[in-house]
Amino acid sequence: PRRAGVMGGLGGFGALFDLKAAGYSDPVLVSGTDGVGTKLMLAFETGIHNTVGIDLVAMCANDVLAQGAEPLFFLDYFATGKLEEGIAEAVVSGIAEGCRLSGCALVGGETAEMPGMYPPGHYDLAGFVVGAVDRDKLLPRMDTMAAGDLLIGIASSGPHSNGYSLIRRIVEREGLSYDSASPFSNVTLGESLLTPTRLYAEAALPLIRKGLVKGLAHITGGGLTENTPRMCPDHLAPVIERKAWTPPPVFQWLQSAGNVTEDEMHRTFNMGIGMVFAVAPEDADTVCAALQTAGEAPVILGRLASA
Repeated sequence: PRRAGVMGGLGGFGALFDLKAAGYSDPVLVSGTDGVGTKLMLAFETGIHNTVGIDLVAMCANDVLAQGAEPLFFLDYFATGKLEEGIAEAVVSGIAEGCRLSGCALVGGETAEMPGMYPPGHYDLAGFVVGAVDRDKLLPRMDTMAAGDLLIGIASSGPHSNGYSLIRRIVEREGLSYDSASPFSNVTLGESLLTPTRLYAEAALPLIRKGLVKGLAHITGGGLTENTPRMCPDHLAPVIERKAWTPPPVFQWLQSAGNVTEDEMHRTFNMGIGMVFAVAPEDADTVCAALQTAGEAPVILGRLASA
């Protein structure tokens, strides 16, 4: 089924989208772009190419979601030295799956074949998303935030798309190969580390539209330490209780194998939390119940306090 708002077929010089048909009356457009970082190196080393496209969409779509926006459409850029049979198709199948999971349309893309630009078997990916939000639902709503507001976290699936330069260093130092058994799960190390980034639009949008969310933080590079404050006004600061949840086994393994300090872990990785909601204390039960119904396991991580 085609997404409401998508116009026209293939072949034009640009892709068209009808905001009115998508149901917006006073929309603000929100756009974002991102890549997958050195997680791509794992795809090259394992030959698993069908998941990094999901990461690509998620990194973009979750960012516009943090502003309250519904992801509407997505474009991708795939560049390589020489197109190899099946690889671009596998990547694009992941992109299409990511779009399906976040409810946005894949309206176009560019596949660039540039001899000599990349080592054999390597490629680069970039994604671009446009979302929309009715003006009165834009996030964060800093003017409504107050000390005592609660921070509710929902789970990531693993490192998502951040911290992979450190991960690759640790794997190399441990002398492990990506096709060996994973020390922290029941698949290969490569497969477990390529687990795709989760998409949060389906869980978060209904709550945003009901006005129950004051702020949203997508936990990417910089971890909870650097991303949670991005949704807060200057006079408030997030106070997160690290004992409120147990980081998944992958992070425990990375911390011990890499001999990484607790602070560095929280500044590099999401530590098992992919998105953080700021909500009024009286709305916390409603929000947690709705998230549970959406299949999430919400955790109260802490609160906002006067900075």
